[in-house]
Amino acid sequence: MHNELKIVGIQADLIWENTTQNIAFFEKKINNLENKVDLIVLPEMFTSGFTMNPKNVAENMDGFSVSWMLRIAIEKQIAICGSLVISENKNFYNRLVFVHPSGKIETYDKRHSFTLAGENKIYTSGTEKRIVNYKGWKICPLICYDLRFPVWGRNTENYDLLIYMANWPVTRIKAWDTLLKARSIENMCYTVGVNRTGKDANDFDYSGNSLIVNYLGEQLSSLNKNEVGIITATLYKPAQEKIRKKLGFLNDKDSFKIEL
Repeated sequence: MHNELKIVGIQADLIWENTTQNIAFFEKKINNLENKVDLIVLPEMFTSGFTMNPKNVAENMDGFSVSWMLRIAIEKQIAICGSLVISENKNFYNRLVFVHPSGKIETYDKRHSFTLAGENKIYTSGTEKRIVNYKGWKICPLICYDLRFPVWGRNTENYDLLIYMANWPVTRIKAWDTLLKARSIENMCYTVGVNRTGKDANDFDYSGNSLIVNYLGEQLSSLNKNEVGIITATLYKPAQEKIRKKLGFLNDKDSFKIEL
């Protein structure tokens, strides 16, 4: 049904720069899902953790990880998305890959590089926003630091769902929670945030706090601090469209042009 979208986000304690073990974890979680799902969301750099050593983990678009996503999507007849380190044209990208059940692949390269960690010195920033059309839903997938920049994520395309995947540290987790709800409220859309847990090789702690909120910023699903598991919810487009029509806030949005 195009009016409903069943979504799952998988929160994981990522194993540092270990593609094989991380993918094995996600596959086990996916195989254990009991109910029919339309879309699975994985964290940022789900194969490696937030590494600034791209040569250790980088793949191309025909590599092991994207091929795994493609297999899962086709075999399970489910869409799956997550970001990973991609090498292309002698550049490294923090690239979000969205794989449809048909095998179609769409990508988004992280626009806002996290300068505090030096991501801007290592990874090439994206220049295009991506709107994915899936089962009648318009989906805007973004990555971690993009969350702090509301102009980039502004709902000028009348999208239905906003997705953020992240490696967002516990020291700033209140901002994560607040900004996810703010993005949903200002854009009047369902919003999904999938973060990681555990500690990485740089001794940064992550508490997860993944959640799904509706178009009014109301929480639909969440995970406890440091919990490994899933968030899940069924999203209803008619309910969202009804409140959008009733309140009309998106009709009054500002017009602007982004200069890159």
